[in-house]
Amino acid sequence: MLKLSVVLCTHNPRQDYLAATLDGLRSQTLETDRWEFLLIDNASSPGRSPEVDLTWHPDARLICENELGLTPARLRGIREAQGQLLIFVDDDNVLDSRFLEVALRIARERPYLGSWSGQCRGEFEEPPPEWTRRYWGNLVIREFEEDRWSNLPCLAETMPCGAGLCVRRVVAEHYLRLHDEGGRKFQFDRTGDSLVSGGDNDLAACACDLGMGVGIVAELKLGHLIPPERLTLDYLSRLAEGIYFSSALLGAERGIEVVRRGRIRRLADWFRLMRQAPGHRQVQKAVLRGGDRAAELLHAK
Repeated sequence: MLKLSVVLCTHNPRQDYLAATLDGLRSQTLETDRWEFLLIDNASSPGRSPEVDLTWHPDARLICENELGLTPARLRGIREAQGQLLIFVDDDNVLDSRFLEVALRIARERPYLGSWSGQCRGEFEEPPPEWTRRYWGNLVIREFEEDRWSNLPCLAETMPCGAGLCVRRVVAEHYLRLHDEGGRKFQFDRTGDSLVSGGDNDLAACACDLGMGVGIVAELKLGHLIPPERLTLDYLSRLAEGIYFSSALLGAERGIEVVRRGRIRRLADWFRLMRQAPGHRQVQKAVLRGGDRAAELLHAK
């Protein structure tokens, strides 16, 4: 029988959010003998390590990964996992009760998919300001009605997200080899307070390297817990810069040319920015800054 490995990576977690995540896992309809649970403590500061009771699960382990960064934590999870399907869960994700059961069925019924994820509902600690709505996608809030898939590694409409990312073992092992053999010199993931991201896209896109597809499945659902500090203008600006910086670098890894902005384009961007409200202007400046940083880094090589 196909067995799952749930890999939960955490760094200095909010204990109440982590408790909610664990409650979601504890309430899964899939019997615990069908899946193992790996909780990866990624270099948490003294006094901030996860305080958890894992005795409810017969095959659960707490693993300490001392190299800081989500990428090393995920790689450690891949090395330790025994399942044929790996499901990556963040410490602010609350899986719907049938999540693992549905993920397992998708693995059986759609062998052409190498990686997939589902819907992410925003569960806000406080009512979010309306102006932030256009940036909810950057906060991994994604709701949709129809499944989509492709075998294109850089198509946003079909790219799985890291929250509840389901990856076949062969895909995860390919991603692991890329890192072990020097195929990835840059970490496309959060490290400490850095908001660089994209490692989940890189991992998911490895399915396409192996001739399989990537997709999103409407029946898979989870809640994404979002604190007020992630809805500030400063945070959303830094997040946008990190996303566009890493997405440009990730695109370059997969053959998409990153071109420096010339004088004419910079002038056109300036006029476009001046037409936006100040808050949106700040976020869009961060987007451009992230792309410029990536272009400078790539052209300096």
